[in-house]
Order: sequence, then C-alpha cells, then structure tokens
Amino acid sequence: SSDLSNSKSPKTCAEMFRGRAAFLVSSSRVVKRGFADKAARASFLSDDVPPMGIYETLYAFKSSFGRFMGEAGTHPWSQGFPLTTPLEKFGGPPLPSSVEVTWEDRFYPKAWGHPLLREAIANYYNEYYGSTIAPENVMIFAGGRPGIAAVLAFLKKHVQVRVSNAEWPAYLDIMTAANTDWSVVECSRENGFKPPNSAYFDRAGLNAKTHLLPIISNPGNPTGHTRYGAELEELVAMAEQDKNGILLDEAYEMFHSPAVSAIQYVKDLDNSNVFIAGACTKGFQCPGIRIGWIVASKTNVETLANFSSFGMGGVSHPSQLYAVELFEPSRVKLVREAVEKHYNWQRERYGEAFRKMGLTVHTGNGGFYHFLELPEGLNCVELNRRLFKRGAAILEGPGCDMARPHAKDPDYESPYLRIFRFSFGPLLPETFESDIQIMSEVLEEYKRDVFPDMPSGKQANHYQRL
Repeated sequence: SSDLSNSKSPKTCAEMFRGRAAFLVSSSRVVKRGFADKAARASFLSDDVPPMGIYETLYAFKSSFGRFMGEAGTHPWSQGFPLTTPLEKFGGPPLPSSVEVTWEDRFYPKAWGHPLLREAIANYYNEYYGSTIAPENVMIFAGGRPGIAAVLAFLKKHVQVRVSNAEWPAYLDIMTAANTDWSVVECSRENGFKPPNSAYFDRAGLNAKTHLLPIISNPGNPTGHTRYGAELEELVAMAEQDKNGILLDEAYEMFHSPAVSAIQYVKDLDNSNVFIAGACTKGFQCPGIRIGWIVASKTNVETLANFSSFGMGGVSHPSQLYAVELFEPSRVKLVREAVEKHYNWQRERYGEAFRKMGLTVHTGNGGFYHFLELPEGLNCVELNRRLFKRGAAILEGPGCDMARPHAKDPDYESPYLRIFRFSFGPLLPETFESDIQIMSEVLEEYKRDVFPDMPSGKQANHYQRL
C-alpha cells in the first residue's frame, strides 16, 4: 500500500490490484502467538468474508494516511452518509437531542417492531404516497441492510435475483453470504448506466419454475439514476406479475425532486412479493440509531418476524422510540423539503465543477453521489492512491461491480476501472471550494504524470476533448 502511494510512475491495474489483494490477505492472517513454535489453527469461519468495498477503502486510507477517514483534516468523499446536523439553509428542523426510556422500554422488544414505530411508518407512506398499508405490513430492522439481508437469506431456491452490474457494494457481499442465485444486468455507457425495466424480467433461457426478484436501489447507488413516474409504475406492474417480485432499496427516497417511493404504484401488496426497504439512515439523517424497515405483504412480514424471534431478538427500544420522534408529522414535512433542496443544490454545483475539470458526469437526478468517469489512460485505483496523500478518498468503480469475483481476484478486469463514486452526502457547504481544489490539483498532477506532453489548465481540457 505504501509502495503504491509513494510511487511516481503509474502502475498497471493488475499490479495495483495485486498489491491491494496482498495487503488484505496478509492483514487477515496476522496471528498473535503465545509461543514462537505454535502453529496457527485454521478458523472454523468462512474465509470468504472480505470487508465491503467501502470499508476496504477506509482500511487502505488509514494504512496510507495514518488517520481514520472522518477525523479532522480528512475529506470523506467515499462515505455514504448524510449530514447529521440540521439543514438550516433550507429550513431543516433540529434533530431530537434525547429520548425518554421507561422501565417498560427495558423489556425485550417485539420481534416485528415497536407498535408506535410501525404505525408511524405506515402513516407516513399512506400520507405522502397515497398507499393503504397497515402496521402489519411493516417489519423493523436494525438498519436497512439487515432487512435486505434477511429477505435474501430466506429466498426459496427457485428464485433468481437480478441485479444491475453497477450497484451498492454490499449487495454482492450479502448475496454471496446467503448463497443467492443471481445474474447481472448490463449497466454501461450504452444504456446510460440505467438498465431498462424489461432487462430485469427477461426470461430468455430460464425454465418455467424459475421466479425472478430484481434488487434495485432507487434512487440508485452509485449512479443516482432514478425511476419515477410512468417508468416506476411500469416497473412495479412487472413486479406484481406471476412469477415476479422485486426488492426496492429506497434509502435515498427523499433525495429526488419529488421524493419517490414504489409503494405509490403497488396494487395488491398482500398478494405480491414486493419488498420495499427504507431507513432512518439517509433522509432522516440518523445513520447512528440503526433503524430500518421492510414493507411487504403480511405473510412475508410474518416470516421475517419469525426470523427476528430467533435471529435478532428484536431491535433496540430506545432507537425505535427515537425514530418515532423523527416521524412527527410536522417535522417530516420540513425534513422532506430541506433534504430535497439542499442535496439538489449540492448535486448541481459539484457536477458543474467536475465537468469543468474534464471529468465525464454520468450521474442521474437523485441520491447524493456523483458517478464520474476519468479520461482514457487514467484509472480510479491510482487516483485514489494519490488522493490518500491529501487526506481524501473516493469509492473506486470496481467496488460497485456486481460481476466481479467476490474474493477480489487481482487478475479480474472490471469495466469500471475509469469510473468512481464521489459522495457529497456528508460534506458541509463551506468545504466546496477546498474539495474542488484538492480534486483539481490531484487530477492535474495525475494527468501530467501519464501524459507529460499535455498542457495544463484550459488547454488541457481542450486537448482532452480533441
């Protein structure tokens, strides 16, 4: 890792990935021995549990920069969390500073979730999206990803998952751990990094017994592309057909104009295999309380609650009660307006700055990420190594590649080597100028090292376009 960071000559992609793989393998095999001649015993646990791509970036950053991402002097462009302070510029309300916990709240929680929170979530969807769901359609989890993991863990064997080639990195880890049968849907420049709805339900080559369950983040992570209006209505209609279902991850529901949820178009939730994942993590600005949920048919919620009874034991009462405070109706109205306006503003100004740098912006109109492409001849792995020196990091495109080997084979060539995800989610408005300055300087230096005859500044951008 340090060799890569200190090198002034560009490395090949294979060399850089081999260095990353060696670092991870050597780190995982450190053994504290009581005696010098005592052999290390093999673990009883699976060897195929690497860190999720985002965490891998954090560990590599710490190894290079000497500090954890998020500490003073670092720039968390790789991080997928929102600001956890009020969005005052756009009228965002304060966040609760405390929650009352009574003697009853110290009991075991109910397997399916606190009645007050289930009711608040059902009322929220019914109020803003015109649905008619009941609290019994809501299952509470300790965050969004445990809910997604639980759905995949209990899929029947004849259900095949369809997932875009570029998606949230944890999907690959969860599907691998759950031994899920999945296939990848093309996500490329040719389809604008947004696969058509029909691609997720293409039955070519399938036998009659196979059922299909697409997993789609909407708005998309990492691309920001969003299905809404007629396009989302069509997707839900396909999902409600015989032998079909869908798992829609709506963590970024509020980060679009207007806020978007598939529940608006579901015709018969209780007679479907539609699963909608939500959380307090993004729009409600509270990733630390670890509250998420799955909205599904009552039958499917009952199965998930049964799992909770033996696999989770329910979710923290104090966290659920804090979430109830977040759902106070007058507060929710202010939150939705502030989140939409703040992150639209940030998306637009960062996007414009990146275009001026000569980066290709493939971002959609939702979420709080930019999906960016480097000029030909550059790659995101080397860019990240250079950013590490400046206390910054991005999420490398191969980390979002759902077709890559889970074990991170260093010889695998990802189609996303020139792609990276930049997060403006946790960035304060006042860091904009310094963020752009750092990225511009690192990118210009990288270009000069690879293309020594290339002029700088505006001439360089003109040269690149030619």
